[in-house]
Amino acid sequence: MIEPAPGILLIADPFLKDPNFLRSVVFLCEHKEEGSLGFVINRKYDITLEELIPELEGCHVPVYYGGPVQLNTLHFLHQYADEIPGSQEISRGIYWGGDFDIVIQMLKNNLLDPNKIRFYVGYSGWASGQLEDELKENTWHTSKASKKLVFHNDPHEIWKESLRELGGDYELMVNFPIDPQLN
Repeated sequence: MIEPAPGILLIADPFLKDPNFLRSVVFLCEHKEEGSLGFVINRKYDITLEELIPELEGCHVPVYYGGPVQLNTLHFLHQYADEIPGSQEISRGIYWGGDFDIVIQMLKNNLLDPNKIRFYVGYSGWASGQLEDELKENTWHTSKASKKLVFHNDPHEIWKESLRELGGDYELMVNFPIDPQLN
């Protein structure tokens, strides 16, 4: 198991019942003694960016559910280190945040490739020691993140592909039923 750190994926165990994280993959952006923070990368929200930010009318960029914490906040991951000042590199080629006013201008001018930026409503958070406890309980499996997974064009495939990349017995988990009692 890879220890939690920025740039690590948390891949939900197939039998995790928490509806917030059912078959989810979380990209960790922070992991400190005080707690951890990341974004669910494989669950589209039911709205687009223009519905959240009226000045972006006509901008049909999807928004993702980042997690159950502070659903009144908007966050973003991207691959635009040079173009978006103030962003923080989390993993090679994957950046978090930055100057949102510049992002809005770039969106208005069609200067952002929607395959290289993802917007998240809310985030996933863990208090001090909470994530470590969940890892001991095998709630999560860990792997290094890749741009291919974080910016995957089909969010429904991210969980399965993350497990496949782990290989071995993890590949078998892809086909496990959500509720084995119904099998």
